[in-house]
Amino acid sequence: MPLMTKIRGRRGALWLWRIAKLFATVALTFLGLLIVTFLIGRVVPVDPVLAVIGDRAPQSVYDRVYVELGLDRPLYEQFWIYLQKVLSGDFGQSFLTKRAITDDIARVFPATVELATVSILIGTLIGIPMGVLAAVRQGRLADQIVRVLGLIGYSAPIFWLGLVGLLVFYARLHWVSGPGRIDIAYEYTFTPRTGLLLWDSASQGQWDAFRNVLSHILLPASLLGYYSMAYISRMTRSFMLAELAQEYVTTARVKGVPEWRIIWVHALRNAAVPLVTVIALSYASLLEGSVLTETVFAWPGLGQYLTNSLQNADMNAVLGGTLVIGAIFVGLNLLSDLLYTLLDPRVRRRG
Repeated sequence: MPLMTKIRGRRGALWLWRIAKLFATVALTFLGLLIVTFLIGRVVPVDPVLAVIGDRAPQSVYDRVYVELGLDRPLYEQFWIYLQKVLSGDFGQSFLTKRAITDDIARVFPATVELATVSILIGTLIGIPMGVLAAVRQGRLADQIVRVLGLIGYSAPIFWLGLVGLLVFYARLHWVSGPGRIDIAYEYTFTPRTGLLLWDSASQGQWDAFRNVLSHILLPASLLGYYSMAYISRMTRSFMLAELAQEYVTTARVKGVPEWRIIWVHALRNAAVPLVTVIALSYASLLEGSVLTETVFAWPGLGQYLTNSLQNADMNAVLGGTLVIGAIFVGLNLLSDLLYTLLDPRVRRRG
């Protein structure tokens, strides 16, 4: 009993150490993110005072607002004030919309989440089977086709694909709806409770509105899904090639295990562990990297909000949005690490 108690005590201390190390890593990463965003706001050649009062205000008004914004204080004191506000959930006020930046982000972020979620589902459901096929048919025609499709997905500019997609599938073939999230005729047929229009319209039984929203999101989500599919299929192929070369695969073949079971059950299950990180980071990149797509398709999400803010020198909004995106990256990376640990017993034993 004393030995078992001692072992349990060591395991408990080990888990406490892991949790403490994890929180320290997250805190330091977030602090570094805050420092970078703060310095960006001070380095960019945009005068925040002029963004507030305009370039025709008298010097007395300029001086008063300069002091009110705290720009007369030392840099370290400005950062301390900035840190306190961010930790309390205050990103300041947008010069463009005259609303709190947290309210603006809460309003536009669901559109980006919906677009990125549909995109990553498309990229994952297509990319993983394509990567498996390429690995199984290594060096053959199927492998070459998958690699070429992935190369095009990496190389083609996403804004160019968006414009071509609108020209072909919207203007010429009329297969999908045009820019925006929903037509005005369906906008008030349901209540946007979550901001996720596909969910809101379906949960309220407004299927005509659901089909209209789906028609709008299909093209931009497919393009972003193609972009993520290129990365996911490439990484799946790489992981599967490594797994198919392992001894347990040879042993299973000698024992007469069906080939489909070796590929889709044994090898893919082991390859799925690192794939979790790949998919999580792909999802994070879609959340922050859809700026050009949202601009081309007039998608009212975080990317378009940041673009409009940057064009109008609204640095508070730009920095707030950048901080949110950075926090998403940190959070998804942390989540992928936790899932990696849970799915792979070897990682738990090494820890």
